[in-house]
Amino acid sequence: MGDMQFIISASPHIRSEESVPKIMYSVIIALIPAIISSIFIFGLKSLWLIVTCTVVSILTEYIFQKIRKKDVTITDGSAAIAGILLALTLPPGFPYPAAALGAIVAIALGKHIFGGLGYNIFNPALIGRAFLQAAFPVLITTWERPLTWLSQEVDAITIATPLAMMKFDMKFESLEKMLIGNIGGSLGETSAIALLLGAAFLLYKGYIQWRIPAGIFTSVVILGGTFWIIDPSKYPDPLFHILAGGMVIGAFFMATDMVTSPITYKGYWIFGIGIGILTIIIRLFGGLPEGVMYSILLMNAITPLINRYTKPRILGRK
Repeated sequence: MGDMQFIISASPHIRSEESVPKIMYSVIIALIPAIISSIFIFGLKSLWLIVTCTVVSILTEYIFQKIRKKDVTITDGSAAIAGILLALTLPPGFPYPAAALGAIVAIALGKHIFGGLGYNIFNPALIGRAFLQAAFPVLITTWERPLTWLSQEVDAITIATPLAMMKFDMKFESLEKMLIGNIGGSLGETSAIALLLGAAFLLYKGYIQWRIPAGIFTSVVILGGTFWIIDPSKYPDPLFHILAGGMVIGAFFMATDMVTSPITYKGYWIFGIGIGILTIIIRLFGGLPEGVMYSILLMNAITPLINRYTKPRILGRK
């Protein structure tokens, strides 16, 4: 072999400058456009709701790490992201005490009951949101109009979301309004432009797997488009499904969670396609107008199976 030398060492053999805090804070940066947009659309109450969920999430993380006698890692940004994402799934007028309770559930039941960061099988923010959906069904479906200077309407008057209008009134909101955010809805599901800006940043940094949202949008376009072609007066077009509700924030910021999503290329596509199909089925034929949250949680549950049956062949094995 001449002068060639082989260095034998323990894994990991591929090293990176990336770290958990660096990735987490990058996600927070990516969410800033959506946060600013929510404040612009609904006012400062959006900011206080986000602050409430974030602070309570961090405090809950601290308490449980102390109880479990683990190293306190509240500065890594993971608890803050859970709080921010939870707040962005809530209506702007949602009561702060109830939001705080949801943040506690998100961290306690969605994260630490499984062992903490890296061991949870469900997205913590969606666990908190699902709890609030069950505990406060009226409060969590009470939406407000955008501020007066955006909609020329009186602030704090309730309004139906685009999905509710589609589900119960057979009316379709304009795509332009959903793209900009001049609609009723949760803080983080109104302005698609703001969310797409943050998603573009994360894709550029390589922090989220593009195959998952690609699988979601592909299945939404195919399945949603099929029903639209069959009866366009009853079913909305695929772009409506993509821009309405929590599709964009779910596809880019929740489904792509590194802990709760698959780890194989085939798994990414199966996971994303499954979310898209389930969302369309729930939206069009279920009792609720929205289905992104439940679709992601259901696919989180089968992620271990997806990983098991999509393992790549080991080099040299038949």
